[in-house]
Amino acid sequence: MNLAEFASSSTFRAATVAAVALSLFVLVLFGFIYWKTDRLLVTRSDHVIALQLQTVAALPNDRRLEALHLQLSQDSRDVHFIGLFRADGSRVAGNLERPPATLRLDATVQTVEITRQRPAGPEQLTVQAIGQQLPDGEVLVIGRYVDEAKQLSMVVSQALALGLIPALLLCLALGALLSLRAERRIAGVNERIQRIVAGNLHERLPVNRGRGRDPFTQLAGMVNSMLDEIETLIHTIAGVGNDIAHDLRTPLTRARLALERGRDNAKTLPELRSVVDRAIASMDQSLAIAAALLRLAEIENSRRSTGFGKVALEELLHEVRDLYAPIAEDKGITLRTDIVHAPVVEGDRDLLMEAIANLVDNAVKFTPRGGQVQITTVSGDGESILRITDTGAGIGEHERSAVLRRFYRSDAFRKTPGLGLGLNLVATIAKLHGFRLTIFSGAGCVIEIGFPHASEIKV
Repeated sequence: MNLAEFASSSTFRAATVAAVALSLFVLVLFGFIYWKTDRLLVTRSDHVIALQLQTVAALPNDRRLEALHLQLSQDSRDVHFIGLFRADGSRVAGNLERPPATLRLDATVQTVEITRQRPAGPEQLTVQAIGQQLPDGEVLVIGRYVDEAKQLSMVVSQALALGLIPALLLCLALGALLSLRAERRIAGVNERIQRIVAGNLHERLPVNRGRGRDPFTQLAGMVNSMLDEIETLIHTIAGVGNDIAHDLRTPLTRARLALERGRDNAKTLPELRSVVDRAIASMDQSLAIAAALLRLAEIENSRRSTGFGKVALEELLHEVRDLYAPIAEDKGITLRTDIVHAPVVEGDRDLLMEAIANLVDNAVKFTPRGGQVQITTVSGDGESILRITDTGAGIGEHERSAVLRRFYRSDAFRKTPGLGLGLNLVATIAKLHGFRLTIFSGAGCVIEIGFPHASEIKV
């Protein structure tokens, strides 16, 4: 990174802005401290000279002169100004040649200009002074040169220079350090991203577990979760392509062989129709697979959640029971329901109907004659549960995840009619709604759908 790029980086610019803001804050703070201290010193000085005036004015004439001389003799810093003047303006005592022209003799402290004689010549000074006309006609003036303010200004300036400049440089150095650190992390992320773009889907962004709540680490974790999902989807798509090719090849091959044999062997019209019927059945199976895949794509890619509404689960379950009761009876299967306090859930009624119907259809299909299928609703921990149980062969523990994949058919049921898309469709609908779908292994098959309570549903 060259100097221009470094200086234009967002981290360094943010550090510069922070340094400037800190400098302005320190300037304002020091200025406020200087102003308050200056006012305090001036106020205290005003109080002192006012008290001196009152004390000297109350003394007899002979002691008044002694007090004035004593004060001037003790003024080692040469900041006190005292003058005692007759009514005609001539000086009686003190180090003032004449009363300040602008000074009001009302015993209030004022800021006035005076002239002080120095060996190098007269010196103009701005002082705090107070004057009063005494009962005998004389005028007493007491003043003080408040030079502490200038000294304070120098101290504040020195402190500002010694404190602000290093702080400013420290902020800039810290900004530069943070900018370099961020750029190094971004360079590492960019390197990983380039490998991902090149096709290495197993690559992930670097995550420093020791940084805790570091925003960059949190962002990398979220991106990695997204990459995990994308990798899974890509592998799923690749697997679906293979499954489609495998499952469509069988019915299409049967249709082609049937048509070839019909062309070569059919002697009569009924024989030809029989061949065509078998070919049509194979074509129908291929169309059913394509339709099921389109249905899954529609559910996964559409924004059907925008049309969600309140669905009375009890009413929906009664409809499914009425739909499959005749089918179960024809197979000699007992279909029972135990629907108590079924909740009202948030979702798409048609999709929920399709999912539950698929589960009941599978239960009836894979339960032998004389078996039993039961639909039950129970209350669980923070959710309502729909449980569908059958007395069929069940799903082995090693197949619980596999049966949710597209086109998966257990070897034991290869000859049973079906496309291997039913449970995948159910899983897709459950995921869309945010419901829990669980398959339990063991004797028979037990499948549960967990519906969060109304206050916990997130659509």
